[in-house]
Amino acid sequence: MIRVEGLTKDYGPRRAIDNLTFNAVKGEILGFLGPNGAGKTTTMRILTGYMPPTSGIAEVAGFDVIDQSLEVRRRVGYLPETVPLYPEMTVFDYLRFMADIRRVPGADDRDLDVLETLHMEDRADSYIANLSKGLRQRVGLGQALIHNPEVLILDEPTIGLDPGQIIEVRNLIREVGRKHTVLLSTHILSEAQQLCNRVMIINKGRIVAEDTPE
Repeated sequence: MIRVEGLTKDYGPRRAIDNLTFNAVKGEILGFLGPNGAGKTTTMRILTGYMPPTSGIAEVAGFDVIDQSLEVRRRVGYLPETVPLYPEMTVFDYLRFMADIRRVPGADDRDLDVLETLHMEDRADSYIANLSKGLRQRVGLGQALIHNPEVLILDEPTIGLDPGQIIEVRNLIREVGRKHTVLLSTHILSEAQQLCNRVMIINKGRIVAEDTPE
């Protein structure tokens, strides 16, 4: 579902990612482990069509991120490090708004399905401003899931959460990871060990190791 070959991105004279090559398949949670500034977010932004690479190949669900960018975006759900939420909206209204933007068919049923997946049926009418950070993170995951994408890309999904909230979000990621391809970035070793089927370690823009957590 994700295919990357020789992916490179330069910002002027600085090389952010250097000749990355990896794959991820359906039902797999692939961890992208490395320190801040290692190139994780840059790679994810390229895969979501947010920015082009300098060179190399990146495909999502069989579509090229440059030549078929709109097709890629239809098939990707993206949870950035800073979740794009509207605090003045209720949870249900926000999910409906995102479904309308995505032109999701059968939006009524899809909203309810996502609320059930998030285990937030009882919070549908709550204003986002009044939610805890953990619940807001769940809503952010909901907007990434609303169009039932084939691939989920999650950038530091548990950052800033307390231990209880981290457990809730991790359980939710495991649940959705059974049906989707998930690429998850983190700089926390224990998170990669607990969540991921396979882990890539990236440092200074290069993959330095790739294997199962074991």
